[in-house]
Amino acid sequence: MSLELRRIVSHVEELRLVLGRSDEDGPLRKVAVCGIYANPFAGAGYVENLSPIVAASAEVGSELGRRAAALLEAPVQSYGKAGLVGTAGEQEHVNAAVTSVFGDAFREAVGGGRAWITSTTKMAGPGATIDVPLAFKDEIWVRSHYDAVEVSIPAGPAPDELVVIVAVSNRGRINARVGGMTLGEAQS
Repeated sequence: MSLELRRIVSHVEELRLVLGRSDEDGPLRKVAVCGIYANPFAGAGYVENLSPIVAASAEVGSELGRRAAALLEAPVQSYGKAGLVGTAGEQEHVNAAVTSVFGDAFREAVGGGRAWITSTTKMAGPGATIDVPLAFKDEIWVRSHYDAVEVSIPAGPAPDELVVIVAVSNRGRINARVGGMTLGEAQS
């Protein structure tokens, strides 16, 4: 089984200054790519076995990851994932779409990473907004990279849709200064 792709929505944000200041690392670029898919279990009531969505999610992770990395136009330092399910489904349907099968394919598509991929999911209606969490791809404890990308899906999700979202960034927050493990420490 493969998930039927209905459309793709992409979001690119470039932040240059925070309170009139920048730092030596240059602009912060954040990208989110959202695949809107038909939910094969929408309206079906309780379905015990969600493995068809899990299996199909590897292809989704690869495709969305490739698109996000291309739009970032820089090496990926942080990543995250999220999902929305329309009201004719249940949250578990979109959770099945963003398991480690999806995550491993996404990770490979963006150049690797050793850290687990932060995520969030929820049920929503058209025009929903979700914050996709971001963290450093090789070490979850690098606080400078704790961030998020706010994503809104125009006219989606429809009741019978799944929205699967990947997000990447090229660096940590501008002027990050809350301590913890540094990027340099994580890379050594």
